[in-house]
Amino acid sequence: MNKIKLLTFSVIALIILNIAMLGFFIFSENKSEDFRKKPKPREIIIRKLGFDKQQAKAYQELINWHRLNIDSLQEQIKNTKQNLYSELVKPEVDNKTKDSLVNKLANIQKEIESTHFKHFQDIKKLCKKEQLGRFSDLTTELAKIFSKPKPRND
Repeated sequence: MNKIKLLTFSVIALIILNIAMLGFFIFSENKSEDFRKKPKPREIIIRKLGFDKQQAKAYQELINWHRLNIDSLQEQIKNTKQNLYSELVKPEVDNKTKDSLVNKLANIQKEIESTHFKHFQDIKKLCKKEQLGRFSDLTTELAKIFSKPKPRND
């Protein structure tokens, strides 16, 4: 009988331990996801510059304009790359066409960078006099804020 009681007690203890571990993993995973979430650039900029509601609304309009322009330019890049790589299926690559398409890609990328720069000039215009110092501090962080997250090696 002692062996049966010991076995029963061990099985019950293992079941309780498994339930506790499952609960821990379920609840701790949700918390760790919250810590892993990177705040959106919009939220970072509003917080760092201390925008009020009116400034935040105007900033959202700037974001909409910016996104619309960048999306259009990204589409142009996609189409131009498609044309460039379609040159590879030809028996002989026409260097003039290839160079023309590569130059077009460079010009579109230049336009993207100019659009980004104008976007930040417009954000600066939204700042009140007392926020300009914070804007200057923010400019040193812009590349980090807008960098894409590194892929996880799971």
